[in-house]
Amino acid sequence: MQRALLAFGALAGVVAVYFLAWPVPVDPVAWSPPADEGLTGAYSPNEILALARGIDLGGHTGPEDVAIDGDGALYASVLEGAIVRIRRRGNPVVFAETGGRPLGIDALPDGAFVVANAVLGLQRVETDGRVSVLVDRTGDVPLRYTNGVAAAASGRIYLTEASTKFGAAEYGGTLEASLLDILEHGGHGRLLEHDPATGVTRLLLDRLNFANGVAVSENQQYLLLAETGSYRILRYWIAGPRRGASEVLLDNLPGFPDNVDNGLNGRYWIGLVAPRNRLLDRYAGRPFLRKLMQRLPPALRPEPGRSSHVIAIDGDGQVLMNLQDPDARFPLLTGTLELPDRLILTTLDGPVLPWIDKNDLL
Repeated sequence: MQRALLAFGALAGVVAVYFLAWPVPVDPVAWSPPADEGLTGAYSPNEILALARGIDLGGHTGPEDVAIDGDGALYASVLEGAIVRIRRRGNPVVFAETGGRPLGIDALPDGAFVVANAVLGLQRVETDGRVSVLVDRTGDVPLRYTNGVAAAASGRIYLTEASTKFGAAEYGGTLEASLLDILEHGGHGRLLEHDPATGVTRLLLDRLNFANGVAVSENQQYLLLAETGSYRILRYWIAGPRRGASEVLLDNLPGFPDNVDNGLNGRYWIGLVAPRNRLLDRYAGRPFLRKLMQRLPPALRPEPGRSSHVIAIDGDGQVLMNLQDPDARFPLLTGTLELPDRLILTTLDGPVLPWIDKNDLL
């Protein structure tokens, strides 16, 4: 009996040392999230997205973002590293190989595209599919997790670096790195501006908690930026008397905001890629317990919940549209490209590009 007790005590000691001292990559920071009000008010549940359908991607998966060219063809950034071209008639084809994980994509006036490659930085994709790198570092520091991108009429390109600490390549992928950054809440995200005419890239905002999607306003006066880890949308002024100022435009979202996409008639579309996590909110002010979470087996750690949810807002942050599917047939929705007749939905998961007819929204 005594030997059994000693063995149990030794085992308990090893377990205690593991949970108290085993090194993990996160060093969580205490913070106070706004109280989660759930799916109420402007975010009340509905089944509108249950009518969504999918465009087969020809064996590719995870169309995180999508852009459109002058002929109406779609260009989706997929998990396998390609940009896939999708026409209304015909099969999807690989338009370009980026050599990494393309996330945000936006069209340029000359017909080319800019791509936020999580692994390789900001890229330009020519009309013939040739790929070049525009920005892969700031100073002597490589970009570790390029995420969102938006091109302005001035020619300047705005991009986000989700995390300067948790790189997509070093930590096993974009999802894995994002979970670490959001758990830590250490303010490692940045908003950058690149001027292709001069080759200069400058910092606009830092200390962001997982900087994500970005969009340029129709009047070219400001940017809208998703700060995923803080459940909010920021506005950053790029012109006018408030140039260089920033503010919270929409706070206390019921999920993690991902892409911000320009819509029609002054709308901006935001994908809520996953609902908020009660454990993360409950222990936001207790960093030691969040560190213990990271020492749990992967199956027991907080993971993104399953939902299908996109919203549209105006430039003042008012919610104009709220589209959901409680069964989440197309989960992990990142954003929306609005066309005159349909909404193209983007996602981190699945072998199709979801879409919904706008007549189904009525």
